Amino acid sequence: MTELKVGVVDVFVIDPRPDGWRVLILRRADGTRCTGAWEVVHGRIEGDERPEEGAERELREETGLAPVRLYNVTCHPFYLHRFGVVQVAVVFAAFADSEAPLTLGVEHDMAEWVGLEEALARLVWPRSRTSLRDIQALLSNGDAGPVEDVLRVK
Repeated sequence: MTELKVGVVDVFVIDPRPDGWRVLILRRADGTRCTGAWEVVHGRIEGDERPEEGAERELREETGLAPVRLYNVTCHPFYLHRFGVVQVAVVFAAFADSEAPLTLGVEHDMAEWVGLEEALARLVWPRSRTSLRDIQALLSNGDAGPVEDVLRVK
C-alpha cells in the first residue's frame, strides 16, 4: 500500500521591492540530489514540527534568513518511487530582505536574488513555477488582502 505523507516544505523567499519582486533561488551542490538544479528552500518537517515551524527552520538552515512575514500558500503532491510514498509539500512564501547576508547550507553552492520572470525560467520543477505564480496572484500587493487572516502565519 502506498503511503500518503505530509512531510516536506517548500519556501519561496521574496523581497517585494518597489521596482519589482526579487526571488531567492538556490543551486544544488555537487554530491547532492539533483546536482546543478535551481530550486527554492526545500526540506523535511522534523519530529513534532508543524509545517510552518519546519519552513522557518529550513529557511534559517539553508539561507541564514528569518522571515519578516510568512504565508502558507498551497500544497502539492509528488511521488517518491524509491520509498513508495506520495509526499505532500506544504508551500510557503517568506518575505525577507535581499540585502541581508546569506549563509548557505551544504546542499547548495550558489544563491541568487533574481526577478520574478527569471525565477520562473530557472526553477527546474514545474510545480515550483506554478506555486510562484500562485504566490504572485495572492500576494502581489505585498499582503494577501481579504484573505490575509487565513494565509498569514507570521
